[in-house]
Amino acid sequence: MILLFIFFLKKSINTIMSNDLIPTLTAARKAHQITQAELAQRAGLSRMTVQRTEGGDLDPRYSTLAEMARVLGMDIIAVPSSLRPSLEAFIQSGGKFLGQPQGVDAPPSVVHSLSRPG
Repeated sequence: MILLFIFFLKKSINTIMSNDLIPTLTAARKAHQITQAELAQRAGLSRMTVQRTEGGDLDPRYSTLAEMARVLGMDIIAVPSSLRPSLEAFIQSGGKFLGQPQGVDAPPSVVHSLSRPG
């Protein structure tokens, strides 16, 4: 792929890095414990479209994938290829600052501030 599609699904960081769009959506659907028919209904698609998309028998439009992702609480974003390594490192680090010299305490990351109660 020229453009990298990354899905932000907090529980599935290994899947995020696979760069494989349709298997990622399939895994997310299964993780949400919804059927193809339920996903289709919520996304305004036919069950056959979801089934053929997941099975690799259909080359879906972007709008189809975007609706499937929306129902699954995900966003599809296009990332310039030159930024891919930095973005993957940032995601793998849990959103912490990168490039800090050893022994230097970095300020709290955005991830830490969002995960604090209250």
